[in-house]
Amino acid sequence: MKFDELEIQEYKEDDYKGLIKLWTDIHLGGASRGDTPGIIADTIKNGGHLLVVKDREGTIVGSSWLTTDKRRNYLHHFGIREEYRRTGLSDRLLALSLDRSERSGLQIKLEVHKDNEFAVRLYKKYGFTYLGDYKSYIIRKYKREVQE
Repeated sequence: MKFDELEIQEYKEDDYKGLIKLWTDIHLGGASRGDTPGIIADTIKNGGHLLVVKDREGTIVGSSWLTTDKRRNYLHHFGIREEYRRTGLSDRLLALSLDRSERSGLQIKLEVHKDNEFAVRLYKKYGFTYLGDYKSYIIRKYKREVQE
């Protein structure tokens, strides 16, 4: 694989279907997890970036989504299809993402699965440090009654 066969570009609305396919295939998310066209558009409008990597045929083979709460940036859905891994593409994509984040002047934070050693090594290589005293929790769908 040659880098000149791939193009990294900002997300466009018509990329949504291919992006969801990528995210579903590599287990990063999808519409069922709230990754809707409207949410993507809102995050970009509010200062975020969504980079997509396309092959020669226009198939999306990688992504990196930066969002912001104006206090810090968050890196989401950073992933590359298996056949494009270990080629240097992750370094290229992460460097571009960090450049966009650094220009904002804000910290950047991410979450990575504890067993994803390849990703952990990549993130550490670029200066991310482990926040060992934190656990992550999420509510995907709200319930009306309080659980005790």
